Amino acid sequence: MGLAALPSVAAATPAHPAQAVLTRLIGRRANDFMLDIQPGSAPAYAYDAHGGRVTVTASSPVAAVRGAYAYLSDFGLAHTSWEGDRVALPRRLPQGGSGPVTSPFAHRVYMNTCTFGYTTPFWDWKRWRREIDWMALHGIDMPLAMEGQEWVWRELWRGEGLDDRDLDAYFSGPAFTPWQRMGNIEGYQAPLPLSWIVKKRELQKRILGAMRELGMEPILPAFAGYVPKAFAESHPQARIYRMRAWEGFHETYWLDPADPLFAKLAGRFLDLYDQTYGKGRFYLADAFNEMLPPVGDGPVEGGYGDSTANKEAVAEVDPAVKAERLAAYGQRLHDSIRSARPDAVWVMQGWLFGADQGFWTGDAIAAFLRNVPDDGLMVLDIGNDRYPKVRQTAQAFHGKGWIYGYVHNYGASNPIYGDLGFYRRDMAAITSDPARGRLQGFGVFPEGLDSNSIVYAYLYDLAWNGGTKSLSDWLAGYTRARYGISSPEVVTAWLDIVKGVYGTRYWTPRWWRSTAGAYLLCKRPDIAMADFEGAPGDRAALRAGLARLAAIRHDSPLLRYDVIEFTRHLASLHLDNLIRTALVAYRDGDVAAGDRSATEVRRVTIAIDDLMGAQPCHLAGWIEQARAYGDTATEKPYYERNARAQVTVWGGKGNLHDYASKAWQGLYRDFYLPRWEMLFAALRTGTYNPAATTERLIAWENAWVESKEPVAHRVPSDAAGDAARLLAILS
Repeated sequence: MGLAALPSVAAATPAHPAQAVLTRLIGRRANDFMLDIQPGSAPAYAYDAHGGRVTVTASSPVAAVRGAYAYLSDFGLAHTSWEGDRVALPRRLPQGGSGPVTSPFAHRVYMNTCTFGYTTPFWDWKRWRREIDWMALHGIDMPLAMEGQEWVWRELWRGEGLDDRDLDAYFSGPAFTPWQRMGNIEGYQAPLPLSWIVKKRELQKRILGAMRELGMEPILPAFAGYVPKAFAESHPQARIYRMRAWEGFHETYWLDPADPLFAKLAGRFLDLYDQTYGKGRFYLADAFNEMLPPVGDGPVEGGYGDSTANKEAVAEVDPAVKAERLAAYGQRLHDSIRSARPDAVWVMQGWLFGADQGFWTGDAIAAFLRNVPDDGLMVLDIGNDRYPKVRQTAQAFHGKGWIYGYVHNYGASNPIYGDLGFYRRDMAAITSDPARGRLQGFGVFPEGLDSNSIVYAYLYDLAWNGGTKSLSDWLAGYTRARYGISSPEVVTAWLDIVKGVYGTRYWTPRWWRSTAGAYLLCKRPDIAMADFEGAPGDRAALRAGLARLAAIRHDSPLLRYDVIEFTRHLASLHLDNLIRTALVAYRDGDVAAGDRSATEVRRVTIAIDDLMGAQPCHLAGWIEQARAYGDTATEKPYYERNARAQVTVWGGKGNLHDYASKAWQGLYRDFYLPRWEMLFAALRTGTYNPAATTERLIAWENAWVESKEPVAHRVPSDAAGDAARLLAILS
């Protein structure tokens, strides 16, 4: 069976890497699939099943895997997700065909620079192999591939005369490397063990090998200008700026692209990278991610000292000067890559255009892009669920290539939310927008993984022209593949659940009044939180849908997972109300009422913590994963401390504490609850002082991070019963 949209070439692309993905999912039954890869001008596939065999004709290995998985999903035979798989193939595969399916996007992009800190810092090859398979099954062909670069940076800076002591002070800990790479921090949780750097080097070789054999085009790192402090100090004549202190960390140092050293370092980095990992085409360089460019008068603008780049407020500068400086930065950043790799494309995240929109006006964006060739840049417009007007402000990035998408997940926090209706409407609108410019793809750019997997399944279905189905029809197919059952009751339950939680585009509580935390429970306690407004969503619809889902009698691990996940979310929202009730009572002097609510807070928190032991993600597992990366008695506790810090205090003197909060067993009972009980005790006894209480809380948090007390994973003996009892309390 051929595809009219796919002109054949002389030699078809080998299918065996794609076949291997299927084998890992469905075992020997992958032999029942014949993958016919015919490279063409558009990403496409078609499946045709008859006689107990399935033929998938596709434009690439990734499209072939996607086509095979579409068949398995459409007939309810298999499902894959972060939380588990379901595979149930009959002896004879059912007959049917898809007809040609073409993606409206040339590329489907995946991952965020931050994912490599919030989720993957301690992944081994087995876990990465599974994720790459997940990418292929969902038709992703352009993942970010940020692992292993510390080896290249180490070689680069050693070649510039820095010694091991300088580098020990420079590299940040494993869970914080993304922000080191983007120039936000330097030397936090240092020193980074050389053994970790070497392990990541070998891991990246395998990652890139697997991606490339599937025909993926990974996005690789490039030099964006940030240099170690030791390098800045040893080059006093270079045009190096002291940048702003990001989120309460100490300042970092950025080399002006006009300085001859910039092109030299950029070219040398690419040479070292390609020697280690092989050449790529797309190279990511984010010079100003949540950092402001120096744009004042003068070529050096104070150089190593003060500049507009390290001022908290947006400096008032001559617009013409600002425009010229930005145009020069954009051109030279591009040229630093293209001069070393003439066929390469500079990639940058567009997050800065929304996050720092006071600086990045339409005129500023236009100036920055003005001197960059249209085919020399691809902008990842990642934040359309948070900053939906960036592409309009940027006028579709003035003819440059760009990828449209959403972050969805922030800090790998896991409240239950997403907006399926918005995604469907928005994707239809963007693909038909006459002002879309050189739109080249769609992507999902989560800061962390392992939650709300339905959002990602739905989005990548939409990216393969999946918007033709109604939501109820899509849910019927999704639940049939996920649970192995097809019934109106399941679809009705899920439609209620979607109404309850999956109509929320952005989880506003996570940054309420500049305090981070997925739920009120997860925030550092303060009496001012008595004014917390609560969470978005329709709680009554969620409760109704959850009750229906829990009543379905079917032996499905993924059904149990979903019931527990929705229950702990609903219970966490209830818990937030209890906390707020306690705070209001104590504030108003009703100690008895405050105590009653505080007692209930403890009871419900412990019940949720116990229930979450049934889920695959928990604090004990995160710590175990971190410690397993260590080879010595020194490394293991170091990695544990790094892992503990990231999901709790984060770092710096700003507002990042609890940014990566989690609804995990071990955190609810042993971290969040003790903090709230410290505040409740101060309010109960009349000893509450805002500054002193916060100081005690910070000291307690830091002691928890340094603790060597083992963290246990407690698996409930009757998770379904526990969920039912907790749901009864909430009703």
